[in-house]
Amino acid sequence: MRVVHVASEVFPFSRSGGLGDVLGALPAQQARLGAQVTVVSPWYADITQAVREVWRGPLEVPGSVPLTDVRVGAFTEGGVQFLFVGLDAFDRPGLYFPDDVWRFTQFGRAVLPALEQVGVVPDVLHGHDWQAGLVVARARLAGLRAVFSVHNLQYQGRWNLMDGVGWTGLPDGVFTAEGLEFHGDVNLMKAGLVFASQVTTVSPTYAQEITTPEYGEGLDGLLIRLTHEGRLSGILNGLDQERWDPRTDADITPFGQLAGKAACGAALRAEFGLDDAPILATVSRLAEQKGMDLLIAALPELTRAWNVVVLGGGDPRLEAGLREWDAHPRVAFAQGMNEPLAHRIYAGADAFAMPSRFEPCGLSQMIAMRYGTLPVVRETGGLVDTVPHEVGFRFAGATPEALADACAAARLTFDDHAEWAARAQEAMSLDFSWDGPTREYLGLYARVLSGPLRPLVGLERA
Repeated sequence: MRVVHVASEVFPFSRSGGLGDVLGALPAQQARLGAQVTVVSPWYADITQAVREVWRGPLEVPGSVPLTDVRVGAFTEGGVQFLFVGLDAFDRPGLYFPDDVWRFTQFGRAVLPALEQVGVVPDVLHGHDWQAGLVVARARLAGLRAVFSVHNLQYQGRWNLMDGVGWTGLPDGVFTAEGLEFHGDVNLMKAGLVFASQVTTVSPTYAQEITTPEYGEGLDGLLIRLTHEGRLSGILNGLDQERWDPRTDADITPFGQLAGKAACGAALRAEFGLDDAPILATVSRLAEQKGMDLLIAALPELTRAWNVVVLGGGDPRLEAGLREWDAHPRVAFAQGMNEPLAHRIYAGADAFAMPSRFEPCGLSQMIAMRYGTLPVVRETGGLVDTVPHEVGFRFAGATPEALADACAAARLTFDDHAEWAARAQEAMSLDFSWDGPTREYLGLYARVLSGPLRPLVGLERA
């Protein structure tokens, strides 16, 4: 089976969060199980690996902006072929910018003809999030079968309809309520949802949640229809268990048994000058979605019983709020993303807070449990699907009080050393490998390939 993944980021070449992690792990596991896998992503200026240019030239594709100098670079690792599409729009440091809808529209126009130039013909094209929505639409209009994964429905790639029609190069017939039009805008997330043969989300609970007005981001009606048509499902993300393995982790004092974790806790205390209280940590993008404002508001209560360590960056207001607390003897804030420090935090903390307002899947809670660190999580999305009641501590309300109460319950349990140790041992034994999810995806692809190409209902003018 020839599978082509299209995504805006892929670890270790480019990464801002969980999407990059998924694209760094899932394709490699698919290749191990016998698929022929290619990953296509933008050729960012920050990519430092020895990518080999394999094609360069203009591409004649519809659209108001000519694609005159397109570069395709190749890199093979772990049985996966990585192709990077170079465009002027991506020749700047960093991944994401305010003009991303325009940038990824150019990327979306370039992907299929670039694949043709280098001789890659997919059986199934698998697009990830709104940045690949246009590629999915163009694939379906070209007669290819496509799967589309929603990693975060909140970000949709919307732009003014008048501009977007010309940018995409798609026929006028797709810019209707049945197609890409959304409240007077072009919506590239909707493009993926409408044109894919199958749509997946990254956890079963999130697949249910997004069919409701609370979580559907205005697309819940369409998602309900996809559910009724049997085209929407949730496949839980896995975890790269080689990258996140406390037994072999070079960034910590490795440990395989819970007793070895104590050295990591002592090292983390020494690094941040913390006292003997247990450590509650989080490693997160600083955003309201992640509930980081709830964590800050709960700090007066949390610091009565916990040391609190936060690693992350994002919303300047949340960063400023954490900096104000950084002088507190029981609070340590490290701004930005620092992977070696993240490993030390996962290994050295006792508990891990994730008060997310919504969480499509989440990887941090899986990593924390793998390192014997018990999660305190809000009951939403993938946190419901991955944190058993007998291991972690779950709470319902998206409020500082609900978070503080759950952390208080965790603190009481911490004092029962036998109970805490039993929970931590159970956490470390959980299987979050990619093997099961990978087989689910390959089965989904097989069903897509064995069925008829879905008709363009309501899009006949395309």
